[in-house]
Amino acid sequence: MDNWQSWGAVESARWIAVPGVASDKYTRGVLGVVTGSDLYPGAAVLGVEAAARTGLGMIRYLGAKGAAAEVLRRRPEAVTAPGRVQAWLVGSGMDASQRPADDAHRLHAALADGVPTVVDAGALDLVGRATGAVVITPHYRELAGVLAGAADDDPDAVTADDIAADPGAWAARASESLGVTVLLKGHTTYVAAPGGARYAVTAGPAWLATAGSGDVLGGVLGALVATHADEIAEAPASTVAALAATAAYLHGRAGELASRGGPIVALDIAEALPDAVRELLTSRTEAEKG
Repeated sequence: MDNWQSWGAVESARWIAVPGVASDKYTRGVLGVVTGSDLYPGAAVLGVEAAARTGLGMIRYLGAKGAAAEVLRRRPEAVTAPGRVQAWLVGSGMDASQRPADDAHRLHAALADGVPTVVDAGALDLVGRATGAVVITPHYRELAGVLAGAADDDPDAVTADDIAADPGAWAARASESLGVTVLLKGHTTYVAAPGGARYAVTAGPAWLATAGSGDVLGGVLGALVATHADEIAEAPASTVAALAATAAYLHGRAGELASRGGPIVALDIAEALPDAVRELLTSRTEAEKG
């Protein structure tokens, strides 16, 4: 993989934020979430569950009312009142072609907030509205759609098959043309920042290819971004790229821990995240001891 740095446990370990004795729920990071819909409320549940289990102080869920009820049923500590956040996760479980006016309002408000934003699935068409640092998390078909939209429906626009044939090259090209960090999902995940970082992450079993797995990944990345807002302010592109690669590794490692060689569902991945985080922190402590 020419020009691509392999990213794994050693690189990921330094990007886990650990609370101190003076930490509170606000200093540990607050993630705003606008995900899910009446059609796909489960995406909101999975993203919130994953974010909570990756480690942060608070989650503000500000999506659709029906999805909010499901989120609170699973994670009653989530807050559904607006307020200050350090990062946003938007778009998972939403459909841009069937976007209600109230969802559009929520998405536009989040993207205009000026803080780092993880943009997934049904908000990818709005990436140009974002005013803070952005990382998008498409799969091949979604990236093809984003690039086609950016090219004003060019008849020679890239297809999902084109991207599948050379995903790293297309992740890098999309990052440069869109001006955002791209996390292109696949068996090997490629992370590219504009004019900078190029990371390749191969982690997790093939069982990770299951419904809702991408929603879990979005939650992991949202939590990491919210807990590193200060570092992002100082070096947006390089920091967001490192966090995206770390999210891909954590997601894959949690899948390995959950699977143990057998099939898994998305919620299994989310529930294994604390063990994956603990494993990284243990390895970091041992490395610091020499």
